[in-house]
Amino acid sequence: MLTKRLIICLDVRDRKVTKGVRFEGNIDVGDPVEMGAGYSNDGVDELVFYDIMASAENRPCDFEMVKDIARNVFVPFSVGGGIRNLEDMNQVLLAGAEKVSINSLAVLSPEIINQGALAFGSQCMVLGMDVKFVGVSERIPSGYEVVIHGGRKAMGKDAVAWALEACDRGIGEICLNSIDTDGMKHGYELAVTEKVSQAVNVPVIASGGAGTPKHIAELFEKTSADAALVASMVHFGDYSVQSIKDSMRTAGIPVRGKPIIL
Repeated sequence: MLTKRLIICLDVRDRKVTKGVRFEGNIDVGDPVEMGAGYSNDGVDELVFYDIMASAENRPCDFEMVKDIARNVFVPFSVGGGIRNLEDMNQVLLAGAEKVSINSLAVLSPEIINQGALAFGSQCMVLGMDVKFVGVSERIPSGYEVVIHGGRKAMGKDAVAWALEACDRGIGEICLNSIDTDGMKHGYELAVTEKVSQAVNVPVIASGGAGTPKHIAELFEKTSADAALVASMVHFGDYSVQSIKDSMRTAGIPVRGKPIIL
């Protein structure tokens, strides 16, 4: 049986990890390199770093920070935010990241997915999707609409249709974030997670809403998601990586053991 992955997301602003609720009210919680190294040592499966201000400030992501992370983190990690073109992707991968995550750029210029997959391989390409429930309609048959720019701009795109298009273009993984549940700690948005997971043939990471290990168990019991992304529940010290994994094992969810670093 394939194991389920536990992934921690670190949103970064001005070289500080920051966390908000529904993309608002952010507070700084620590240094991204130190926190990433700590989670790596504690046995997390993967990490995601998002430079949340890079696009708004019209600059590339912090490549030097990515290099610092790569020197201190011993699990796979992806980087998003400020990825503007193929050269930025190349610089992120050369700095030590295993994957690049694109979101607004992919929606506005879908051909970048084709170009990135051709240049670096689909395994390096992650689609970040922010979605919001708007109700079922002819235009949005799944009921979930794609939004960009930190949830500020609705795009009139159906979430499932966009996920399928991205896969056709060569995306290798989807990180699906529900704005409705983001930071709320009341549980994942299971309906859209299952809709997308059933529709595509690439791994889907569920994001937005985890508050307790029970929410993670519920995710894997009720959806076909391949991985659970968490942030608040570990950033504020409520749970450790190992306590979450222990709870997953107790719930009968297959998880990876803590790696031995020589």
